[in-house]
Amino acid sequence: MDKRNRLIAIGLIGIGCLMIFGRWIGFFSIVALLFLLLGIYRTTSGRVKQGYTLLGVGAVLMLLDHLLLVLGICLISLGMFFVKSKRMQKRGGFMQKQSFSSRFDWDLSPWVMRSLSAWHVMGEADVDLSLAMAEDKETIMLFQGIFGDMDVHLSEDYGVEIEAFVLFGSIEFGSHRDTGMLNRLNWKSANYDISENKVKINVSYLMGDLDISMS
Repeated sequence: MDKRNRLIAIGLIGIGCLMIFGRWIGFFSIVALLFLLLGIYRTTSGRVKQGYTLLGVGAVLMLLDHLLLVLGICLISLGMFFVKSKRMQKRGGFMQKQSFSSRFDWDLSPWVMRSLSAWHVMGEADVDLSLAMAEDKETIMLFQGIFGDMDVHLSEDYGVEIEAFVLFGSIEFGSHRDTGMLNRLNWKSANYDISENKVKINVSYLMGDLDISMS
């Protein structure tokens, strides 16, 4: 998408938001909306870190002006998380976490991989499957929240299935990168069906950055 089309798209998004939320919009809301739109533009232009900074500022301003609206979005996301976790985690014994902020550093040393369902307002995860030691034949990891930054390094030792959705932000897989809005990825490794150990990763963020690399 060239610069002109990108600006048109962002303008249409802004007009749509004004039409939907116009009755609740005040000065702080307009400023917050401008920061959010500029953050989306910076992200889609490749300046991801600057874009996320602007998105964060816009989100904070929106929070200050529309606390109930933001809390409502968080509660809806959390409710959807419980439903999805129950649907995906068929077996017992999995770990479930809900927190405002969380960080998973699973790329520094060997780590025990077990089924997990994690929800957070702001989260960061670095997952290196080449360092993982699986507890079960099949591991299911669900990451869901409002803001998220996640790096996943795949390994041929595991059959991997990934389902990811990022409303605003980017999904990068190898040399391919999707940025902007409504980013989605559904992928299964060629060795998934024949692998002794399988890993299913489900990622869902309103605003986020997902980077997947191969060994």
